[in-house]
Amino acid sequence: MTSFLVPRATAALIVAVCTAVLVRRDRRRMPAHPETLRIESAATRNIRSTRRRAHAYQNRFLREHE
Repeated sequence: MTSFLVPRATAALIVAVCTAVLVRRDRRRMPAHPETLRIESAATRNIRSTRRRAHAYQNRFLREHE
């Protein structure tokens, strides 16, 4: 009788694990809140402008010390 239950229990376990993985992935892919999108775009702009300023400063520093 146990040889009959083992394959069914194994199949049920596989289905449960696969379902849990899919549900977890789906929850991670929920659409972002508009406030989150605004914060991310502002952070990206700030990083770009910081890099631009650093690059300009480096060029000016190199020209002054030639």
